[in-house]
Amino acid sequence: MLFCILLEIRPPHFLAPADQLSDSDRSGSCSSQKMADNWILTVTARTPTNIAVIKYWGKRDEKLILPVNDSISVTLDPDHLCTTTTVAVSPSFDKDRIWLNGEEISLSSGRFQSCLREIRARAGDVEDETKGIKISKKDWEKLHVHIASYNNFPTAAGLASSAAGLACLVYSLAKLMNVNEDNSRLSSIARQGSGSACRSLYGGFVKWIMGKEEKGGDSIAVQIADEKHWDDLVIIIAVVSSRQKETSSTSGMRDTVETSLLLQHRAKEVVPRRIIKMEEAIKNRDFESFAQLTCADSNQFHAVCLDTYPPIFYMNDTSHRIISIVEKWNRSKGIPQVAYTFDAGPNAVLIARNREVAADLLQRLLFYFPPNSDTNLNSYLLGDKSILKDIGVEEAKDIEGLPAPPELKATQKYRGDVSYFICTRPGSGPTLLSDESHALLDPATGLPK
Repeated sequence: MLFCILLEIRPPHFLAPADQLSDSDRSGSCSSQKMADNWILTVTARTPTNIAVIKYWGKRDEKLILPVNDSISVTLDPDHLCTTTTVAVSPSFDKDRIWLNGEEISLSSGRFQSCLREIRARAGDVEDETKGIKISKKDWEKLHVHIASYNNFPTAAGLASSAAGLACLVYSLAKLMNVNEDNSRLSSIARQGSGSACRSLYGGFVKWIMGKEEKGGDSIAVQIADEKHWDDLVIIIAVVSSRQKETSSTSGMRDTVETSLLLQHRAKEVVPRRIIKMEEAIKNRDFESFAQLTCADSNQFHAVCLDTYPPIFYMNDTSHRIISIVEKWNRSKGIPQVAYTFDAGPNAVLIARNREVAADLLQRLLFYFPPNSDTNLNSYLLGDKSILKDIGVEEAKDIEGLPAPPELKATQKYRGDVSYFICTRPGSGPTLLSDESHALLDPATGLPK
């Protein structure tokens, strides 16, 4: 855990949580020095984003964020897509504050307040007898926190940035306040900030159980399999647009629940059967079933959006072209090579059955969606760049020499229609960062660096 305490020894009053942590949590760095009459305690963590293969869309309770159906997701490698969050507490802070990607935003939102309230209610005593500092459970209600969060991928563009952000907020605050809850219970708190956030509390393949209780105590996330269970999979994300979407997920879901008859049929009849089949496909590493279910559920999710009044359009022409490329390739092979899924945005998440297929997929995508002439190759493919060598691309000019896919007669190119690609894989869940260079808040001031 990364934390820093700066203090003047005073009568036992507040205390840092060093001796309340497990050996793994104590692996971070700690230092102390004189600083007026105050100390600052910080924790830094990172949490991955996730992509649903059986979608969550629609709430039966807006305040508690209780879904109308179960969902299943794949957690993405946090080395490539994650939120990093630093949380700090000090008697010198006069109010709760938050900065997102370097810009201060309001903490008045109900989703932030729900998470803060729930974590504070579960906070534990923190004590360090050697330093004579003590934070009792009741003290957490009087102390204010500073929060700094950074996404290494586009915010509000359909890549589940809020899921990673709220999960990381809950996870880091829980470590700071010595909350004695497992990730499953923490997921029920993260859910109240952003529904999909509950699934980012685990790595690998995760199921969000909708639950039946009125207050949502049984609406939690559970892990189906960890990231090592199916490590053949390679995921390529085509970032079609990093602009903020026109219709937010929150307002879109509300309109869908109120107006779509298709959603009612989907939630009651279709998704329960798909959930069972998807769990079996994941456990058996059955890619054919996995791909068919993933594509079908993505298509139905967007059909539900179109069935909403007024209709919601998250995909665009480039999204549709990518679907066509994948479908024609899969049909030419006889069995699925790639699964596609689109969340509430135009960006394509493409899951290849193995590395060889992923290389063939990237070659096709680069052929049809080459970068603009002034684009740097390093900024056009993020994540695992080694896959470029598999297709013989070392410089941007090499893309122009890629052969046309044999199964398609059309050779029209759509230069610049994809902003960039990310090559990643299923990844692990939240982790604490012990390297001081990762902290987003200055340990001496509690303000952004």
